[in-house]
This record gives sequence, structure tokens and C-alpha cells, in this order.
Amino acid sequence: MLTLQDISYTHPGGDLLFDNLNFQVNNHDKTALTGNNGVGKSTLLKLIAGELHASKGHYSVGAEPYSIPQHFGQYDDLTIAQALKIEGKLYALNEILKGKVTEENYALLNDDWTIEERCNEALQHWQLDDLDLSKKMELLSGGQKTRVFLAGISIHQPQLVLLDEPSNHLDGAGRQLLYDFIETTKSTLIVVSHDRKLLNLMNRICELSKQGIRVYGGNYAFYLEQKRTEQNALKQDIQNREKAFRKAREKERETAERQQKLDGRGKKKQEKAGVAKIMMNTLRNTAENSTSRLKSVHAEKIGALSLELQELRSTLPDIDQIKFKLDNSGLHKGKLLFSATGMNFNYETALLWKEPLSFQITSRERIAIKGINGSGKTTLLKLITGVLEPQNGRVYRAGIKSIYIDQDYSLIDNALSIYEQALLFNSSSLQEHEIKIRLSRFLFGKDDWNKPCSVLSGGERMRLMLCCLTISDQAPDMIILDEPTNNLDLQNVAFLTEAINAYNGTLVAISHDETFLEQINIERLILL
Repeated sequence: MLTLQDISYTHPGGDLLFDNLNFQVNNHDKTALTGNNGVGKSTLLKLIAGELHASKGHYSVGAEPYSIPQHFGQYDDLTIAQALKIEGKLYALNEILKGKVTEENYALLNDDWTIEERCNEALQHWQLDDLDLSKKMELLSGGQKTRVFLAGISIHQPQLVLLDEPSNHLDGAGRQLLYDFIETTKSTLIVVSHDRKLLNLMNRICELSKQGIRVYGGNYAFYLEQKRTEQNALKQDIQNREKAFRKAREKERETAERQQKLDGRGKKKQEKAGVAKIMMNTLRNTAENSTSRLKSVHAEKIGALSLELQELRSTLPDIDQIKFKLDNSGLHKGKLLFSATGMNFNYETALLWKEPLSFQITSRERIAIKGINGSGKTTLLKLITGVLEPQNGRVYRAGIKSIYIDQDYSLIDNALSIYEQALLFNSSSLQEHEIKIRLSRFLFGKDDWNKPCSVLSGGERMRLMLCCLTISDQAPDMIILDEPTNNLDLQNVAFLTEAINAYNGTLVAISHDETFLEQINIERLILL
């Protein structure tokens, strides 16, 4: 179905993204492509789709790929029919049915007499039967746009489907339809995703890194088990090298001390024996040369061990190198932070919720807000934080410190540098070197401090956001998460999970990632 041989890709600016990649996908394979943000997963999909061209190498694709992109802004000016590339066929069919039987219309239709029937069935299956194909894409929500392109699979019936983060904008019902499709389809799939439930439906995980593509047979659970075994072996290897390094240092010190004692004793004996001065100098030079040779041997051994250690440590995942500690909230458990009684909100003239909302949030609770796309989840968060006020009902908000973290980490100011962003949170008057130490703990080294925040990936923005929270002199009493994992790779999702679990304050989260919600120990649901 697909073969890539020695593929390399260089950005237009001249930066090499990946080099000499080899990759093969067979008919009916369901392959997941994983890897850290920035390694080139989306770029590789675009190369396979023919949207980009490799700098060198050869590849063959056995069928025309059908792509579902991660972002849809480029389609906003198009109708649904145009985005799905079916406008010409639908037009030709309607013209022929009206009696305009021309060669041009027959050529456009290309004998696809069931196109309209497939469109209706596909839209109905993906719960879009209320949409007209002439509707502009810009009027659709992110979830609806994803469903439109998923419906296109049933319409076009491709042999090879490329999906880039397909579950990002889907609600629970949409995700279930996607999972059902993946389980039952006969098409060959290549999927980039951090949705662990989806990844467990795949039969092969391929990890893209700077070293190339490594294939793991089996689903994501099997991949994790293999990676855990590899990481444990790596950590054991590092511990063994560290032990050898310490022993070499100790041996060097003991040898130097013993040589000093021997030299001192020899000098005293020579002085007592009345050895001539010229002979004394010769003997001293011999002793110094011997000591120098010993030092050189030990230095060479220590240098080699140090280099091995450095190389091994560099292969550790970033998450194992980050040091995170967030101060605890000072509020006692059970303190009332927010309450709503008969609360509702108007959009234009319509009430958002059929039934007014009444609920409470108390200190140290872990709550998830769930509902279908358009049910008002983000609006509810804005009502909780006071960004919006309800038109109906009453609310109470305690005077607390809360942090709102959305999927784009919008608290990060793109106009600032990384260091300036950290400085913005420096309410505890840390010295410059202390702030830079904190940044280094979150993998922002000296070369990063003056970088503009605008160039940061989703994972980098998340790490900087959490770093800023450790710089602030007061931990937030409430952290509010709005789809925080959407733009993160699996490694950064794991780090965010670890960071959230180290926090003892109140947590309110919106997420369609069931695994993430389970791992951050959600205790209660608010259903909309």
C-alpha cells in the first residue's frame, strides 16, 4: 500500500526535519504514528498525501489518500460540498435529472449515480443530517468540521485514509462514532493521535523521533509496556554508569593520595641519605612524571565514563528530566468556593440550558464538566470565574485565586520572551538567576530565555505555564482546565497529568479524553 525509502524533508528555511526515514504500510493495516511535538508527524502525513514533497528519497503510494487534517481554517471560504470535493458531481447529477444531458455533465458525474444517496447516508451517520451541503464551513463548529471530513470517507470510500488528531474537537458521541469506524473499516489507516482509547484500537504503533521510525507491533498498551521495559533498562544502565563514575573518581583520589605519601617518604629518605642535589632533582622529576601519567590515565577513564553518562541521560524522555513542585493551596477542605441557584444564560433570545443549573463547588474537589458540543461547557467555566454573569438565577463566588488554562494556553503572552513571561509571574521577588534556574528545570535552557513565546509548541506553552505557577508566591486555589490536552503529544499529556496530580487544590476540568480524566482522579461530574 505504502513504501517510503530514505525520505528526508527540509523546511523552506533550511532546517532539516527528518532524514533517511524508512516506512512501510500494508493493505488493511491500522497504523498509529506517535512522537513528540515537532518531530514531523503532520509533515509526514502531508508528504504521503502529496501536499508536500520530500527533499530526497523515494516513496510509492498504492492508492489515492483521503486526508482529514488537524486544522480546518483553509476551508472556511468553501461550502461543505466544495470542501469534500463533490460539488461538481452533485451539480452534474442535478442537471442530468433536470434533463440537461450533456457530455460535460456525464464527464463530471463519471457514472457516480449514487453520490447524492451516499452523501445523505454519510451525513446522517455522523449526526449532520441537519446541515445543508451548500452551508459555508466557517459557520460550523470544530466538531462539526471534523465530522464533515469523516463523512467524506463514506462518500469517497478511499482505500487509504490519513487522520491527523481526528478526535480533538469531537464530543463523547462523536468520538464513539470514530472508534466504531476505526474498528469496522476495511480501509488502510495511518493516524496521528494522542487519544489513548483510539490508539488502543490500532494494530501497530510507529514512533517517529530524530533517530527515525521505530515500529512496535500491537496497540498502544503493548507499546507502553515495551517502552517501560526499555526505559527501565536505560535507567539501570545510567545507574551502573554513575556507580562506575563514582568509583573511578574515588580511585583517582586514593591513587593521588598514595602517590603523594610515597613521594614524601622517598624525599625524606633521600635527604637523610645525603643524596646529591642534582640527583634529588632527577628523582623528583621522575616522581612527577609518574604522577602525571597516573593522572592522565584516570582522567581519560573518567572522561570516557562522563561522556557515556551524558549520552545516556540525553536519551531519557524530557518528562524524566523535569522537576516540578507546586505549592499547596492554603484553603481547608470543604470551603464553599462557588454556588449557583437556578442559573441560566441567554444567547440572543434563547436560554442556553433547558433546565436551570443549581450546584456547588467546594475546596479540593476534582470535578469534570461533560456534555455534547454546543452544550455550554466553556460558557459555564466563564460563569464560574466571573468572566460572564448569568441573566437568570443567583451565583456566589468566594474571593479566591484561580487559574484558567485552555487548550491554547492563552495565559502565555506571545508578545513576550520566555524569560519576560516568567518574570510576569514573579510575585515572590525571586532574583534573576533563581527564575532562570526554574526555567531550566522545565527544559528552557540559556538558548531559550530570549525566544518569543509566539514560536512555542503546545507542549512548550504548557511547560512554561506550569513553570510560571511555580514562580508565583501563591498557588492557585482553583485550576480550571478547558480541553488542556488537545494540542499536546503523549509525553506532555503524561507530564501534565503528573503535575495536576501533585496539586492539592480545587480542580475543574472539561475534557473529552476519558483516560486523562481518569488519571487526574476526577471525583464528580456536572452533566450539561
